[in-house]
Parts: sequence; structure tokens; C-alpha cells
Amino acid sequence: MAGAAIVALDGTVLTVAQPTLQRQLGASFAQVQWTGTGYLIAVAGLLVFAGRLGDRYGHRRAFGVGMLGFGAVSAGIALAPDVGWVIGLRVAQGVFGALLQPATLGMLRAAYPPDRLRVPIAVRTAAIALAAAAGPVVGGALVTALGWRAVFFVNVLPALLFGTLALTGRDRPRPASATPSAPTPSPTPAAPRRLDLSGALLLAVCLVCLVHSLVALPESGWTTAAGLGLAASVVAAVAFVRHERRAPDPLVPPAVVGTPAVTAALGVLVTASAALHGTLFACVYLLQDELGLDPFHSALVGLPLAALMVAAAPACAVLLRRCGARATTMPAAVVLAAGILLLWRATGTPALCTGFALLGAGFGTVMVAGTHVVVRQVPAESAGVAGGLQQTAMNVGPVLGTAVASTCMALGGNRAPLPVLAVVAVAAAVTARALPVRSVTTPAEHRTDRPGSRIPARP
Repeated sequence: MAGAAIVALDGTVLTVAQPTLQRQLGASFAQVQWTGTGYLIAVAGLLVFAGRLGDRYGHRRAFGVGMLGFGAVSAGIALAPDVGWVIGLRVAQGVFGALLQPATLGMLRAAYPPDRLRVPIAVRTAAIALAAAAGPVVGGALVTALGWRAVFFVNVLPALLFGTLALTGRDRPRPASATPSAPTPSPTPAAPRRLDLSGALLLAVCLVCLVHSLVALPESGWTTAAGLGLAASVVAAVAFVRHERRAPDPLVPPAVVGTPAVTAALGVLVTASAALHGTLFACVYLLQDELGLDPFHSALVGLPLAALMVAAAPACAVLLRRCGARATTMPAAVVLAAGILLLWRATGTPALCTGFALLGAGFGTVMVAGTHVVVRQVPAESAGVAGGLQQTAMNVGPVLGTAVASTCMALGGNRAPLPVLAVVAVAAAVTARALPVRSVTTPAEHRTDRPGSRIPARP
């Protein structure tokens, strides 16, 4: 949870620091953009492979190495002499960020039985929301008082502390499910799977080309370069699927992507995060250029989003237990769409605040529910890969949403993307129809619910 929060804080404080960094280092606008793009490309390309490393060598170890590396590189960026060093070190920081992010979900899957994952995932989501909300405030204060380098120094001590604790601590015995079951003999340890390096390379090429094309789209439009990047991504994706079907030890095991619930949950996370982040991108210009608010007042108007997202996380844990993933996620995605439509027509502060509140309530619920399905439905030995896929969805979705928003804005103004993004949110609700009606038991926690069974199945 701490690692996910640190990464979320890092991303938001950098956004505030970029203008000052550009002035002090004499960098071009394109170079400053690459301080974010380089990090994003490195993360997106390596998340799933990093998750597999955690599955094989231990999630605590992967998290510790990722945190220590993240902190050390943060210190290096703070001391960088020019923007070239900043870009290169941000790419390295992305490598360590990719290593630690799937490990946070992998450790939760290993530490809690599947029927107790709702609350830990909700707490993790709330921590991310708090860190993301605090980022602009913390970043603004640090940049104003100490300069842009301070926003990278702020990561160093927490990252080194949590990384050291992770590497020196001991793994707790995995708790048994709350449901009693007959004792089973200890399984024979399975031979460690080989790392699918070819699959990892193909997937990295696919995601790097996709993310780079989408990031470049707002600036370059649908040029030949963007088209070639998307085509290369499709070719790599087809090659990856063919390779995985034939590989004896695939990077993404069939038990992970072969489950319709997991595929649907990943689709929901991509579409919902695209709708949210595309809306936020458009609303920055809507609030400041069209409605005349300064950055500070724009941030105040958007505070209900963070507040409702934090509140929605624990509420979603209760709804998942009582109603199941489908009945929780579909209305939440509709609430997200309603918030976008309200912002489309809003002009006054009450309507704007209400729209942002609906965004936070809807997306916070969708994020917890989708993550819960992905992590719960996969075997514990593939929890890192599942975490990597979840994080990949949460990285690709925002880039896609921003590309859609920027394209629509170029064609029709600041409000033009919002009805389109509302349709994207509705698509998330439709995709959620494939989620489980109730929480489906995994083989490890199988229970019988036939007549005469002593233990009834729980929702």
C-alpha cells in the first residue's frame, strides 16, 4: 500500500514541478514531456514481466528491490545536472516502479485468503486516492519554497525505509480461509517455471509501441508515425498471443486470462480509467480557459473527486460482500458516466463539485471492484502476473483517455470530449455484465452448496 501511494504521489507532484524544471534547466517542451513519457513507457512495458519475477522470486523481495531502486533513482534525479539526465533516470525509475507495483497486489493475495481481500484492496485504493489528491498541494508547496528538485527528494527516505523493511522482514504464514476444511496433505513443491523471456519481449514491444503512439497522438495527430506505432503494436500483440499458446511456461498463464471474469475486469479498468482521466484532462482546460478559474480554484473545485473516491473504497468492500462484483460495478460505471455528463453541461460551482463527486464515487467503486476480481480469481502462484495486468490496465487506460480527449478537443472545443467519454464509461458498465454475479470461490477455498452440505456457500 505504501509503495502504491508513493508512486501515485510521485506522478502528481511531478506535474506541478514540470514548468519550473523547464525554466531552470533550459529544456524544451518536448524534453519536459519526455520526463513523464519515458517513465510511463518503461512501466507499461515491464509490469507483467515484473509480476512474474515476483511470482518466482517472492513479492516481498521484488517490492523491496523496487522501493530501494525507486528511492535511489529519485535522489539521482534531484541531483541531475541537465534534462537529459532527468529523462534517462526517469526511465530507470520506471523500471523500479514496474517492479514494485505488481508486488503490492501480490503480497495482498499471499497474505489474505480470497474471501478476505475486499478490505485490504479498498484500503490500498484509498491510500492511492489520498496520495494523488495530496500531490498537487505537496508539490506546489515544495516547488514554491525549495525548487523542483525537492519533489524528488521527498520520495527518498520513505522509499528507502519501506524497501529496507521489506527485504529484512519475514513473510507471515499465509492465513487459512475463514471457512474450516478438512486437512489436506502438504503438496509437493513444484519445480520453478522458466521465465518466458520471448513472451516478455513481445509484450513489452506491444505495450511500448501502443503507449508511445497514444502519448504522441495529441501533439502529432494521426500521422504516419502514429499509425506505424499502432500497427507495430498490433503485430506484436498477435505474435505474443501465438507465442503464449505454444509456450510450455507462458508469461501469462491460461489460469489468469482464461477466466472470463478476469478479462472483463481488465476491460472495465481500462475503459473506466480512460473515461476518468480523459475527463480530467478536458476539465483542466474547461475550468481555466472557458470558466476563467485559476489553478488553485480549479483544484478546490476538484476536491470532491478525491474525497468521494476515498469514501467509495470502503463502501465498495461492503457492497462486494453483499451484492457481488457485477451488481456493484455496473451502477458505479453508470454513476461515473452521469458525473461526466453533468460536467459537460455544468457552469456553476455547485454543479461542477457535484460532477466531480460523482466521478470519485463511481471510479473509486469500479477500481476496487475490478481489482478485487482480478486478484481474487487467479491462483496465488500467479498473483504477480495478475497484479501486473491490473497495473497495465490502469496505465494504458489514462493514456487512451487523454488521447481521445485531446483529439476531440482539437475538433470541437473543450467540452467536446465529455459526451464521448461518457459513452466510454457506459461501455465499462456493459463490460461489467461479464463479472461474477456473486464472488466465485476459487479451488483453494472450494465449498459445497449441495443439499445436505454442512457449510453453505457464502456470497
